[in-house]
Amino acid sequence: MAKRDYYEILGIAKNASKTDIKKAYRKLALKYHPDKNKDNPEAAEKFKEASEAYEVLSDEKKKGLYDQYGHAGVDSQFGSGGFQWSDFSHATDFSDIFGDFFSESGLFGSIFGDRFSGFGGRRRASVNRGEDLKIKLSLSLEEINTGVTKKVKVNVKTSCENCNGTGSADGKIFTCSQCGGAGKVRQVRQSIFGQMSTITTCPTCHGKGSIIKNRCQKCYGEGRLSQVKTIKIDIPAGIADGQYLKLRGQGNAGKQNGPNGDILVFVNEKNHDIFERNGQNITCKFPIIVSKAVLGGSLEIPTLEKHIKMKLPPGVQQGKIFRIKNQGLPYLNSSQKGDIFIQIHIVIPKNISKSENELYKKIHTFDEKRELKPGKSFFEKVKEYFV
Repeated sequence: MAKRDYYEILGIAKNASKTDIKKAYRKLALKYHPDKNKDNPEAAEKFKEASEAYEVLSDEKKKGLYDQYGHAGVDSQFGSGGFQWSDFSHATDFSDIFGDFFSESGLFGSIFGDRFSGFGGRRRASVNRGEDLKIKLSLSLEEINTGVTKKVKVNVKTSCENCNGTGSADGKIFTCSQCGGAGKVRQVRQSIFGQMSTITTCPTCHGKGSIIKNRCQKCYGEGRLSQVKTIKIDIPAGIADGQYLKLRGQGNAGKQNGPNGDILVFVNEKNHDIFERNGQNITCKFPIIVSKAVLGGSLEIPTLEKHIKMKLPPGVQQGKIFRIKNQGLPYLNSSQKGDIFIQIHIVIPKNISKSENELYKKIHTFDEKRELKPGKSFFEKVKEYFV
């Protein structure tokens, strides 16, 4: 079954602000949360559907990809099985929207798994998740046209072999006695409004939920070490400047066997000597001599792959644009291509020989008979400019 439009799911317009997107998501999330719909098995799926829409539309880059290419533009941001709760990267937004709703009920972790269990459950995998790494990759239009595989060296933190990533020299890790492994403690204080309850990071384990008494001397208890690693990056054809690819699980290893972060590869498009890009179309200013403009003829037009012939009609004017279909850049995840637009630039010679000078004088006698004068539209434009 075809996936629903994200804007339709949230019930918003395409020009909706970030605030409107957040409000729309909050409304649906509260409506379909499984804890409030125990007798409605479809609620969990609608809750997940709304969360997927929010994940994409609340992220400027993902939203840009979706607006330009639809679901095909963002499918690569998720795994082969589509959007999963592990793809939900707006934990801060979610906490802000729902406050203590999930943390009080203890259901936040049960729905979202270990990734967000720090907001209520006792599972602490998300606390130790490794950092995401960001890489800028410069690509030529030729590489973008065909797609390319790049090998890049990155400094990444990997699991410490000395302690098997635990951070403990003897492998012993103890549950924090103060927070009971939750990583957070509740503090109650008296105020003029009565008792105020707040949840803060546990001061004993610093949010980890566990204590290591005998730290590994190689990684100093982190369970990871820095290492230069070569990674392979497969760039799809048609990608654009500013877009990024997510290499899941290839970022820094988490502390004490926490899950790995991701690598975000941001594309930087190099300037081209001939072409300028406009979406999937490319433009080229093509110089021709005066006689070619008058008489017409054949032109050898460059593309990103080869040269092709184009017939030039006689009497072509300065700035005339010709369109050559299907010779531009491919659309992302599609067999379709954009076009090449050729703009004619007539080159007037500065230095001419005596023979050429005589020929131009003969041509000039014909030009004088044409009585070229500015038309009415010319004077109207001048008048509009000064009035």
